[in-house]
Amino acid sequence: MPSTSADALQPKQPLYRQLAGILASAIAAGEEYPPGSQLPSETELEERYQVSRSTVRQAVAELRRMGLAVSRHGKGTYVREQAAPAVVIKRTLIRRGKQVLMGHHLDEAEEATVTRDHASGDVEALFARGPIHTLTADRLLTDPETGVRATHRTTIPFDVADEVPALAEQPDASPTELYGILAQAGLTLTWWETVDARTARPDERAALHMPDDADTILITHRVTEDQDGRVLLVEEMRTSPARARLAYRITPTTPKRG
Repeated sequence: MPSTSADALQPKQPLYRQLAGILASAIAAGEEYPPGSQLPSETELEERYQVSRSTVRQAVAELRRMGLAVSRHGKGTYVREQAAPAVVIKRTLIRRGKQVLMGHHLDEAEEATVTRDHASGDVEALFARGPIHTLTADRLLTDPETGVRATHRTTIPFDVADEVPALAEQPDASPTELYGILAQAGLTLTWWETVDARTARPDERAALHMPDDADTILITHRVTEDQDGRVLLVEEMRTSPARARLAYRITPTTPKRG
């Protein structure tokens, strides 16, 4: 059983991280702090571990960042309920003949909005060819059975749209339709995807209908490349891990010989 006294703290790393680790272990054990239970007050933690109020507050903030605790205004801090997500979004792509289909279908809740823009931030870095003009299509998606929401943005660079004019004519086409357009243009497509997480902004919380005690969003970037490794499309999806879990099929690949 995890130690609950000041003796457990050792001068090897910041005290707040040590305290957060002790509390996290107690939460994982599920005996002293089961899901939904209230953590001791700041004063109680100060006295039990003989640390400052600042250390306690940093430790509790670390537990929130770890997704183990949630603070309720005027009520204290509680162990987060580990409820199962409402839906599993399968991110695997499936080939059927010449078509490439999504492993999990999400409906469009609103008509896509198309804008002309400049790639920036993570998306610009993924294209890896300097400042570029782009066409973006933003859409709000929903799972037809559970109502779970996700936002989705497709970014098409002008140089690719110039090469494949059908992209410029249909920038708001679904990703699978865009894959088909690129394949018909004679390009051999491959994909890879990254997943990140951060604290949700107020507008994201509203768009995704996030629960009151959820504060983190998952952000995926799916990259479509041609046979030469040139990035053709970047898709960004945002959803709440409190409502959705992402699933991927793992397929072994054979390394290319030099």
